[in-house]
Amino acid sequence: MKVLDSGGYLLAPYDLTYLASALETMVPLCILGLAELLVMVSGRGGIDLSVGAMVSLTGMAFGYTVSEWGWSPLMAVPATLAAGALLGAVNGFLVARLGFPALIATLATYYAYSSLSLVSSGNRPISTAPVRELHDLTSRVPLPGLPALPMQVFTFLLPCAVLVWLLVNRSTFGRKLYGVGTNDVAARFANVPVVSVRLRAFMLSGLLSAVVAIVTVGQFASARPDAGTVGNGMALPAITIAVLGGVAITGGIGRVGGVVVAALLVAWLNAGILLAFEGSQGSRTQLLALGVLLVCSALLNSVTARRLGGGR
Repeated sequence: MKVLDSGGYLLAPYDLTYLASALETMVPLCILGLAELLVMVSGRGGIDLSVGAMVSLTGMAFGYTVSEWGWSPLMAVPATLAAGALLGAVNGFLVARLGFPALIATLATYYAYSSLSLVSSGNRPISTAPVRELHDLTSRVPLPGLPALPMQVFTFLLPCAVLVWLLVNRSTFGRKLYGVGTNDVAARFANVPVVSVRLRAFMLSGLLSAVVAIVTVGQFASARPDAGTVGNGMALPAITIAVLGGVAITGGIGRVGGVVVAALLVAWLNAGILLAFEGSQGSRTQLLALGVLLVCSALLNSVTARRLGGGR
């Protein structure tokens, strides 16, 4: 993109200021990528297609508590996080306790949560004055010698990334999570509570989805019933970011740093594509570029695995 910029092929400068503004769209997708990491690492084809729907439903809950019930954000935020964890627990119960395939279970709850969000709101956003004031949560932070960065990078993304990193790398739960994802039969023989670990992974996915709901309400200055499902939704980009970041769909492999780098790559690539094309052609080209990038990443991972494993 910098080469195209220097050649005058872009519609606007692809500079640090533009890259900093693109972080606003990166924050929610990166946090959802971390949510997918936790679920996918747990193994057995773990995947959560309902994260976008949970963003929509918990966002409406956040809007109702602030607007209709008059709660302060300090009270509404914990209630929203609890609602997200509850929705994630439903997914975890279906997958870990009842043994439903994660793809089918989370697809079903995607439809259910999306419908609840639309029905509960009458398909109307909540944009009252108390909700519009939440836009201050996503203001820009000036930095010396650097462009201003979105506040949610510091208030939401960095804390979530650090906490998830500590959880998966420095806690007993993290070791159990990777053990279950690598070989759940061996984990059972080692007295690891496989069902509980997987259920908690889905609960954490719901919790992180609720964090994204709070971010999106602040960004849009309104609680929208389709915030996480409009267009292509948030689930598929989040899964793409997780896979690009090196998370294995088979479980047991994945790093927080890889997900964050993949989210930056996707956000800045999409931002550059918007400058390379006029009108809506840029958004359509983004999907093509993301698909090509995902295929190339999968091929590279396959080649690398064969070389390291000595396969042919």
